[in-house]
Amino acid sequence: MRGEEMDPELFKLVYEGVVNRATTYDGIYYTAVKTTKIVCRPTCRAKTPLASNVVFYRSLEEAIRAGYRPCKRCRPHENGPLRPDAALAKCVDALIEARYGEKLTLTRLAASLAMSPYHLQRVYKKVRGFSPQESIEQTRLKHTRERLLATDDPVAEIGESVGFGSPSYFTYWFCKKTGISPSEFRAINKGGTSNERR
Repeated sequence: MRGEEMDPELFKLVYEGVVNRATTYDGIYYTAVKTTKIVCRPTCRAKTPLASNVVFYRSLEEAIRAGYRPCKRCRPHENGPLRPDAALAKCVDALIEARYGEKLTLTRLAASLAMSPYHLQRVYKKVRGFSPQESIEQTRLKHTRERLLATDDPVAEIGESVGFGSPSYFTYWFCKKTGISPSEFRAINKGGTSNERR
């Protein structure tokens, strides 16, 4: 998968990793610079290229076939990458954190990464010990709790912000996860009453 075919949100995440020289996508994507025809690791210490000049490749071999040559500074063809499975799991975690408020499913995650849902599920579960769907649920629950405690926003609004269009289903989901309703959780933990607006 090349940058032109990449989900825009994923491109933004990977490019931010390049800007920050984060290891999140090392071993998963390679940064090809159109103006220099050089391909680097996302963690390369060279000057950060403009986003408009970048194409991301899933493998070094693919970039080389497209006419790019390996960077002499970060030597992507010599240094061993992060273990690919662990790198993929990190990539999935970053996508979930960025998109948990959407109608995010295993199929959509896999499509964003240009791989089969089966492969994504198998690799992610092997690395993390739980499924991508469970990670989505955990992330939504974490952000729900944070917003219930940090704001006075209506429960329905919070539910919508974490991916639930139906307030009643959001309340059911939260009760199933915690044993109490969102309003009760807020009242107990903020010292208020359980008659908060929903």
